[in-house]
Amino acid sequence: MNKTINDIMERRSVRCFDPERMPSDEQLETIVECGKYAANGMGYQYTKMIVITRRDVRNQLSRMNAAILGTTSDPFYGAPAIIMVLARAGWRNRVYDGSLVMGNLMLAAQALGVDSIWIHRAKEECESEEGRTLLRSVGINPDEWEGIGHCALGFRLHEVPQAKPRKPDFVHWLK
Repeated sequence: MNKTINDIMERRSVRCFDPERMPSDEQLETIVECGKYAANGMGYQYTKMIVITRRDVRNQLSRMNAAILGTTSDPFYGAPAIIMVLARAGWRNRVYDGSLVMGNLMLAAQALGVDSIWIHRAKEECESEEGRTLLRSVGINPDEWEGIGHCALGFRLHEVPQAKPRKPDFVHWLK
């Protein structure tokens, strides 16, 4: 089978990462480069990514995300690297464009042997004063950008379960 098709069909969300095994800079750079090539509305490229490998910032995001979720556990499942995806606030395609970036990030990770999972609540994080301060710290105006999601990256501690069978009414054809 074609490697790309195989990667798409074998990618799974990982919920138990080894917090000490960081993807290499080369892997992260390739994953991010693939995110930059996601399809986007009218070719405007109204998305941004923040790559977080600093443990203190990663832990800050985890704490913020957990508070929004109403828990104290790590919503990033121990993943040592996080890519926060943002999209231009008010852009009608922001969620779609950001979602395509997230998909490219996860598929690129799979192709490179890096595990991933999509974690929500980036929007709420970026709307908080702490999140707005974080965006400003990397030169992003928080009034112009909205959080879409986090791509948590690392290496799994346990085997990933097999995919569930696809629902029989998943596809409808009009020929």
